[in-house]
Amino acid sequence: MTLQEYFQTAQGLGVLATADASGRVNAALYAKPHFLDPDDDHTVAFIMSDRLSHDNICVNPSAAYLFVEEAEDYVGKRLSLTRIKEDTDPEKIQAVRRRNLRDACEDQTKKFLVYFRVDAIRPLVGVDPEGTA
Repeated sequence: MTLQEYFQTAQGLGVLATADASGRVNAALYAKPHFLDPDDDHTVAFIMSDRLSHDNICVNPSAAYLFVEEAEDYVGKRLSLTRIKEDTDPEKIQAVRRRNLRDACEDQTKKFLVYFRVDAIRPLVGVDPEGTA
């Protein structure tokens, strides 16, 4: 199963961890990653607001995404990520969104479509097949 297929079917909760230039860590709830190229399983994107997580990846491109499935056991994925680029085109960001939010309810901060290279994929708990967890 590809990473794209996994995230198309898995239900759960995601957390994106970033750190600033001094190494101070921040963690925030994030939706499942977007895969914008059906043939590319190693590039993901997140829609980010102009807040601390985005500030952090601008000075330190390394991040980690932890996804916990809705299951009785501890099942999920850990992704090691590196920021590679971003886009600020509102139309492109809106096209990527999985849901439409009403303007009155939506967070009005500036949005960024931030692309990350997937450097490593590990299970939520335990050791991956290469023994690098």
